[in-house]
Amino acid sequence: MQRNYWPTTKWKAVDSGTLRMDSEKLSELEPMIKSEYSNINGIVVVKNGYIVYERYFNGYGPDDTHHVASVTKSIISALIGIAIDARYIENVDQKVLDFFPEYAPDSADLQKREITIRHLLTMTAPYLFEDWHEPLDRMCMQPDWVKYILDMLGQKGSIGTFKYSTAGAHLLSTIITRSTGKSAREFANERLFKPIGMKEIPDHEMKAFGFEDLFGKNVKGWVKDPNGNSTGGWGLKLTPRDMARFGFLYLNHGIWDNNQIISGTWIDESTAMNLNKYGYLWWLREEDGVFAYLALGDGGNVICCIPEKDLVIAIASEFIINPLDRWKLIKECIIPATLDQTYLHPIWKRYFTVIDVDLSNIRFI
Repeated sequence: MQRNYWPTTKWKAVDSGTLRMDSEKLSELEPMIKSEYSNINGIVVVKNGYIVYERYFNGYGPDDTHHVASVTKSIISALIGIAIDARYIENVDQKVLDFFPEYAPDSADLQKREITIRHLLTMTAPYLFEDWHEPLDRMCMQPDWVKYILDMLGQKGSIGTFKYSTAGAHLLSTIITRSTGKSAREFANERLFKPIGMKEIPDHEMKAFGFEDLFGKNVKGWVKDPNGNSTGGWGLKLTPRDMARFGFLYLNHGIWDNNQIISGTWIDESTAMNLNKYGYLWWLREEDGVFAYLALGDGGNVICCIPEKDLVIAIASEFIINPLDRWKLIKECIIPATLDQTYLHPIWKRYFTVIDVDLSNIRFI
């Protein structure tokens, strides 16, 4: 059956049983969230393009936006792919310093000259700091974040070794601006958010650069640095339904309503399993025969895509220290609820999706 509906304006919801999902298993989600995952504010489960489960907690509703933290990185990855498709950027092997001609590295720092966009996307660029000890707070106190990051880049370690960096994602955001002439926020609104029905992100003035303004309660729209670059590694606010739209775009190989928003090749490259289990700013997971790729943000913000089961799970959470891993919730309550084993290779999702839906059960939300 050819897909004849896209959730550009509104999502369609159906009873879970309509899509051969175990409603009793899904009913275990709410009590588990309330008892063990109390900082979850919203969860949306999409099966075959239809919302089969949606709940909100802690006073939140479907129109409320949430700071999704490092989920922002996966948005940046998509924008880099779109910029390459549009030939603003040559390819992932273009050198990072090509975009910063005003920056003069030390003549002896040959390694810095070899770092590419691919290294930033895969977290395999070398930095001065120890792994998982990035001085993000120090970066945020600088008048010029980009110069600070470029100074850190290439100073320790070797190219090709995995080292998680939020600063590197910010360089990618700046590369988007340098190549397109638009901030990542503007470019996303035009080329990504608007075409698939996500809410456009307004431009909010940064009145200060303290913790609450950059990470906390004062975050609005999409945070930007003192020079106006959208933050690449965090700072974006989205609704759970829009998080699900973004995941659904990837699940459909970059196609939305017969328009190629992101190339299928880019999505394949971004989510191809590797030894680091990290693609182009996407976390990769394979467990018990189930492959998933995930956008993960601090506090337990998640967009989880499971192609084999045509599933997208979007979870928006309030930031807390050391939240429980959302994968446990997905693995124990959502994946087992999918009773069908129908597999459709992503390349065929360009044209067809297997759907068995009683149309009388559909409701718009």
